[in-house]
Amino acid sequence: MSDRNESQCKSLRHIISRRSLLGSVSGGLYGAALAQLLGMNCAAEETTALSGGNVPPTNMNPRPPHAEPRAKSVIHLFMNGGPSQMDLFDPKPVLDAHHGEKYFDRIAGEVESPQSAGALMRSQYKFAQHGQCGMWMSDALPNLSRQVDDIAMIRSMYTTNITHEPAIYIIQSGKMSPGRPTLGSWVVYGLGSECRNLPAYVVLDDPLGLPVNGVENWEAGFLSPMFQGTRFRSTGTPVLNLRADVERPVDVVTSERQLIAELDALHQSRRPGQSVLAARIASYELAARMQISASEALDLSQETQSTLDMYGIGREPTDSYGRRCLMARRLIERGVRFVQLFVNGNLWDHHTGLLAGLKSCCDRTDLPIAGLLRDLKQRGLFDSTLVAWGSEFGRLPIAQLAADRDDRNAGRDHNKNAFSVWLAGAGIQGGTTHGATDELGLHSVEDRVSVPDWHATVLHLLGLDHRQLFVLDNGLKEKLTGVE
Repeated sequence: MSDRNESQCKSLRHIISRRSLLGSVSGGLYGAALAQLLGMNCAAEETTALSGGNVPPTNMNPRPPHAEPRAKSVIHLFMNGGPSQMDLFDPKPVLDAHHGEKYFDRIAGEVESPQSAGALMRSQYKFAQHGQCGMWMSDALPNLSRQVDDIAMIRSMYTTNITHEPAIYIIQSGKMSPGRPTLGSWVVYGLGSECRNLPAYVVLDDPLGLPVNGVENWEAGFLSPMFQGTRFRSTGTPVLNLRADVERPVDVVTSERQLIAELDALHQSRRPGQSVLAARIASYELAARMQISASEALDLSQETQSTLDMYGIGREPTDSYGRRCLMARRLIERGVRFVQLFVNGNLWDHHTGLLAGLKSCCDRTDLPIAGLLRDLKQRGLFDSTLVAWGSEFGRLPIAQLAADRDDRNAGRDHNKNAFSVWLAGAGIQGGTTHGATDELGLHSVEDRVSVPDWHATVLHLLGLDHRQLFVLDNGLKEKLTGVE
């Protein structure tokens, strides 16, 4: 550390405590360079406790997990809208046998739109067993069906709300209300970042539009803003306004950044404990480092044609989702902790037109996801990466009809009591099926898995104990999986 920086570091210590200083300057998206300005030796003297200790994390430095992790990173493939489990993963022969029989009166309290409810409806897709494990999957997913020996299917998920917005809040943040930290935020809060030149939590949303609940899907809630997700664009410049309009000499840029960092340090020293200010400074500093790293990480021209083909890039309808799946692989390859992919709006929400609508969704995503799994395996990333596929809820076994009551265009209404998700990688035993629903697919009945159970499982695979990952708030332990 230079004499000047050492003097500056010492002069600031008398204004605020060392812990407060480091907590304010060494975290997040753009502020780590400020810590570099003050000298990393200052930061090295401090040890930041993982959540559950006396001092919550206030920076993005890597932190040890509670236990030996199976996964280093997560790719979360969120299928907003509620895919129909009995048309994809959970075949129900009883629906074939009783197709067209009235059933609404028995489940009226579980139907969100009773005015459009129809009779029991069989799947219009054909199921077969695949792989050495013999896992059932419908012909809507011809590419994923070849990967079943690598995935663990959970057929017994359930949640507590049948409306999209609150159900998405639950699956993303553990609570039915907005303003809370999301899963990715909790992960990077607990573990920090292994990569200094890219955000720890990256979101690849759909160029066609935001998902339901918009940016709330990756917010940090009451955690510091430095733990929220950072949106990268899958086409064009990854992050808008990352580069200056005019190229300037490197020495000029370096001097300017140093001056800004010094002014930031002075400004922040007079305002200790302001997490939003710390996050903003952190964001600016990371942006400077990202000018090269982000563009390189998302530059798909570096990939071979065979790899692009594996993801369906360069042809429709797979190009967009394929690009984002490949970008996810490139990001975790470079140390990004949590990457989240979304589709636009309520893409999987098929109240009517299930046959064509479900096929359209699968045509967009099936090949890219299968390609991602194969690519992770061939690059040696599969065992250290958790791939999680899922949604906010499932669908009912009865038909939902449009105003003309034409069952040829039927769909299915929301079902909070049963849906399917799957996990892959992270040392998970592939080719397995956990849990079961009843004969109609209406209720999860065997080895039921709640949303908190699923959250705890994801954290466990990363070496985090959901009981020890918390924030103290008015004497309560606020956690992803509940409050104590």
